[in-house]
Amino acid sequence: MRLRTVSLRRRVTLAALGVVAAVLVGLVIGVDALFATQSQHDLDQVMAEKARVAQQLAKQRVRGQELVNRLENRGVRVRLVTADGQSYGRAPEGTRREVAQELPNGAVITFYGDTSVLTEAQSRLRRLLLLTALAALVVTALALVGVVRRALAPLDEMTGLARSIAAGGRGARLAPARTDTELGRTAAAFDDMLDSLEGSEARTRRFVADAAHELRTPVAGVRAVAEALVHSSGVEERERLNLLLVREARRAGRLVDDLLDLARIDAGLRLRREPVDLLELAEAEAARTRVLAPWLDVAVSGTPAVVSGDPERLAQVLANLCDNARQAVGPSGRVRLTTSTSATSAVLVVTDDGPGVPEAERERVFDRLVRLDEARDRRRGGAGLGLSIARGVVRAHGGELSCVPPDDGRGAAFRVVLPPA
Repeated sequence: MRLRTVSLRRRVTLAALGVVAAVLVGLVIGVDALFATQSQHDLDQVMAEKARVAQQLAKQRVRGQELVNRLENRGVRVRLVTADGQSYGRAPEGTRREVAQELPNGAVITFYGDTSVLTEAQSRLRRLLLLTALAALVVTALALVGVVRRALAPLDEMTGLARSIAAGGRGARLAPARTDTELGRTAAAFDDMLDSLEGSEARTRRFVADAAHELRTPVAGVRAVAEALVHSSGVEERERLNLLLVREARRAGRLVDDLLDLARIDAGLRLRREPVDLLELAEAEAARTRVLAPWLDVAVSGTPAVVSGDPERLAQVLANLCDNARQAVGPSGRVRLTTSTSATSAVLVVTDDGPGVPEAERERVFDRLVRLDEARDRRRGGAGLGLSIARGVVRAHGGELSCVPPDDGRGAAFRVVLPPA
């Protein structure tokens, strides 16, 4: 997208002036045409009235030049031709309108409307209208410069705020008084964007700090064990330190892998889609969990639920959910994996009989590097990233992962909902 960056102030001013000019031109043309039409109509009425007066005067035996003199005025000239051919008065030169009428005594009287007077008046009116229109355009242009500058002042405020934030300032907002106007909606969207960006920046900063803190523990452990290993002399001691070194290295490697997975999720996962049966994945994950925790009661039930997805990524989701359940329940715990289908979705639910997740925390458990006191133990190696990764993978498949109330009211339940294949 390439935004056109023409001057908004100039564009608005010129557009407004164009509209005003068009209106004024139309007004001048309309008034001029109306004046011409009305003048012609008035002149015709005057001559028609004089024709009626001529009829009355003829009945009163007014004759010859006297009749012409009584009927003429500045705008109307009269010419009378009697029945015996005598002529009184004369027609004006130039443009004219005429009305002829026969009198009772056989004479013919003709009225001439002198349109030169009307033409001169129309010309004066036209000049006056044009001068008035030009003056109105000049005044409008001067007024628009100030009005547009004041109307667009909020954009200058937005620009100043953006530059202030770019320079390092934080927390300032436009806080529009009204959000039902164009500038109000723009300012509100601008504030929302700043809230989102600053919130994302704060979350990223907090996540980096937490990740560094999480990495510091295994790295410090590796360094301490390595230093102890250098100075150790006994065979049993060295073997014990080697095991500790491997454990701390695995812990650090697992955390790094989780961070890389989160980075890939944020950048957009590339999925290798194929038909995947959630029931088969659940059975494979149950078998893996039994190997890792032979004392754990793990069972799978349900019906085949085929989805279109990446089998490795979906297996990672199940592994994270089962590891989360295994760490929550401890020894002698119970974990159940259940699959089902409907017309619009395939569902897999992982439940355990551990301490459960409080209702107020059921959304927060998916935040990064979050542990609940009852269900997470740093000593067990969890970094609080498994559920966040699992939700990101499920959402990349077009589904949703949520923490829901368990059916029997005990423990915790995590439900995966995916579109069916």
